[in-house]
Amino acid sequence: MTKRVIIVGIPGVGKSTVITRVFEILSQQGIDTRIAEFGKIMFDQAKQLDINNRDQLRKLSIDQQRTLQEMTANFINSLGNDIVIIDTHLLISTEHGFYPGLPMKLLNIINPTHLVLVTASPEEIFNRRASDSSRQRDLVSIEQIKSDLRVSESMISTSSIITGSPFYLIHNNTDQIEAASNSIVKVILGR
Repeated sequence: MTKRVIIVGIPGVGKSTVITRVFEILSQQGIDTRIAEFGKIMFDQAKQLDINNRDQLRKLSIDQQRTLQEMTANFINSLGNDIVIIDTHLLISTEHGFYPGLPMKLLNIINPTHLVLVTASPEEIFNRRASDSSRQRDLVSIEQIKSDLRVSESMISTSSIITGSPFYLIHNNTDQIEAASNSIVKVILGR
């Protein structure tokens, strides 16, 4: 049975770095593992609809975006690797409020076995965002980061209720990528 592990976290928690390391650890153990980056797969699906630029995705109607999201979720659900790590966003902050990255319909299609929220202290997140010159991140206050973390915890627990899958909060503290990655591997392998 394929284990489908959704790993999420707000910008600055080190989610991408941790996911890469988890993939490396599992692969080194001979476990057939795949990272399914939701946004990249969604764009690949959009190409079937003659959309050739990722910026065009935002200009699609809500119905078209939902259709693409469902196509993406169905593709992810069809993957037969031993472990599929789904790299996505739990929430998207818009000028109209928070938008769920994983609405109920997508959760039901993907049918995750594990839900992982990578987190860190608000101060660490703030400092990481401020010092990351490789990304164009919006700088927000520590208070806003605290709010985003609270919303994330609410949404991951709600996702757990919807799917019946356990959820885990994994702290990725500064210079502790290995510890955070090993914690996730233990969660996935049940050790």
